[in-house]
Amino acid sequence: MSEERKVIHEITPLMHKDVLYIADRHKKEFTYPIHSHEVYELNFVEHASGVKRIVGDSSETIGDYDLVLITSADLEHVWEQADCHSEDIREITVQFDFNMTEDNFFGRNPFKGMRKMMTEAKKGLCFSMEDVLRVYTQLDTLSSIKDGFYAVSQFMSILYELSKSTTARTLATSSFAKIVIEDDSRRVLKVKNYINENFMHEIRLPILADMAGMSPSAFSRFFRLHTGRSLSDYIIDIRLGYASRMLVDTMKSVSEICFDCGFNNLSNFNRIFKKKKACSPTEFRENYHKTRIIV
Repeated sequence: MSEERKVIHEITPLMHKDVLYIADRHKKEFTYPIHSHEVYELNFVEHASGVKRIVGDSSETIGDYDLVLITSADLEHVWEQADCHSEDIREITVQFDFNMTEDNFFGRNPFKGMRKMMTEAKKGLCFSMEDVLRVYTQLDTLSSIKDGFYAVSQFMSILYELSKSTTARTLATSSFAKIVIEDDSRRVLKVKNYINENFMHEIRLPILADMAGMSPSAFSRFFRLHTGRSLSDYIIDIRLGYASRMLVDTMKSVSEICFDCGFNNLSNFNRIFKKKKACSPTEFRENYHKTRIIV
């Protein structure tokens, strides 16, 4: 891989004392390159069926409506034209910087759900059509509000409604997004941390089960019940997340990355990667070779 990533540094329109930056525009195509930025972002796209949305190591083709929240400074993302032929795409981008830590006003009980949502959105959070319909009217009129206080108030209402979603889903893997693993169960958290620290080696079920104080069969059932995924699928996703990050951030060959991430067979790695990411490792890397911006 001879070409190096080109990173452009820009200043976000959201300045120090600002609260919101709202861009509501109609266009025929997406031309902005893959990028990341310090501030949080809620991005809504309308009438853009066929557009490819890339968030971290997630790549999906969207339908007519798409709503995504991103709260990580390190998570690259882009909406690409791909197979979209719409003549009137609408995109509403809201950038904001609310410090929702527990040691200030937003640490109070009414904001608990919003804080949880902000944490999940470090991996990119995609909302369902049901969620879009619940906030559409408020999103639609947000840019027309002239009074700053009322604009912030309406945006906070949008975030609150979205925080009640039961259908939102994360996009990037934890390992790609560099997110600290959190879990309600101490036993599962202990196992997840072990996998995260030893993904490059062979991981044996009896060792994990022993860490949780269970038999292998009981632990497998417990893990699936608690995470919604089989243990083997979870380990593969962790390894693929690290592999995707290495494809983006290093000059290592695909073969080197394959073995560095715990896969012991290159053809098997390529097959699993393509099945999970809908592209080969080389194609994934080429997507990130486009101009990247850090805002």
